[in-house]
Amino acid sequence: MEENRRPIKTRSAGWAKRITDHLVTRNISPNQISVASIGFALFGAVALNVSTGVVGSLLCILGIQLRLLCNLFDGMVAIEGGKKSDVGMLYNEFPDRIADSLLIAGLGYAIGQPELGWCAALLAALTAYVRVFGGSLGLAQSFRGPMAKQHRMAVMTGGLVLNVLESLTLGSFYVLSLTLWAIAVGSALTCVTRTQGIAGQLKGATHVDQ
Repeated sequence: MEENRRPIKTRSAGWAKRITDHLVTRNISPNQISVASIGFALFGAVALNVSTGVVGSLLCILGIQLRLLCNLFDGMVAIEGGKKSDVGMLYNEFPDRIADSLLIAGLGYAIGQPELGWCAALLAALTAYVRVFGGSLGLAQSFRGPMAKQHRMAVMTGGLVLNVLESLTLGSFYVLSLTLWAIAVGSALTCVTRTQGIAGQLKGATHVDQ
C-alpha cells in the first residue's frame, strides 16, 4: 500500500525515473528486482569475508549500494511503472530481511565476532517486525530511526570507508567492530521508538473514540 511506503527523496530524481522507465520497457518485474537485492547483499558479504582489507571493503560497499538501488527500483517499477502484483508485498519485505541479515551477520563473521553480527541482524529484523506489527493494527507504518534500513546501510558503508583507511594505515579493523555495535544499539533504540510511536497512536485513537 502506498501509504505504507518508505519515503525516499531519490524517487523524484530524473535519473531514477529514466532507469525505471528502462526497466519497465525491458519487462523486468519489481519482484525480480527485489530478489536481485539478495544476490548483491550476498556478493558484498562474501567479498568482505574473503578480504576485510581494502578490496573486500570496496566490493562490499558496491554490493550495499546495488542492494539499495534494488530497494529503490522495485517500488518505482511497481508503483510508478504500474507493475504491482498480488504477491508484491511479500517480495517487498522478505528479500529485505534476508539482505540485511546477510550483510550484517556477514560483517560479524568477517571480523571474527559472529555472535555480535547475529545479534545486530536480529535487532535489525525486529525493527521491521515492530513497523509491520503497527501496520497490522491498522496504524500507519513508522519508518522512523535512529537506525532504520537506510541508516543501517549508511552506517555500514561509512564504517567500510573508514576501514579502508584503517587497513592502509594500521592493518586492523576496529572500526568495523564499532560499526556493528552502532547498528545493534541503534536498532534496539529504533525498536523502542517505534513501539512508543505505536503506543501513542493507539492512545490517541482511544481518546478519539471516547
